[in-house]
Amino acid sequence: MCRNIRTLFNFEPPASEQELRAAALQFVRKLSGFNAPSRANEAAFEMAVQEVTASAQRLIANLVTHTGPRDRETEVARLRERSRQRFGPGAR
Repeated sequence: MCRNIRTLFNFEPPASEQELRAAALQFVRKLSGFNAPSRANEAAFEMAVQEVTASAQRLIANLVTHTGPRDRETEVARLRERSRQRFGPGAR
């Protein structure tokens, strides 16, 4: 599950709230072991997602770098090439 979490810091345009929430959701899913929580655990699960999202937003806002922002398209192309070399031409 967590392998879908991508680096969100130092990109242009900056990571959106939806991207941060998606990463937080994946993290909480991994920690809890639930893809979708039961009704009994739904409130705790959602609260954890909100808290992790808020923490991630604070982290991204407070990080400092001395390099310029990375370009999303360049990073996607680099990752696709790495995947193609690893898994062959039919890999996504």
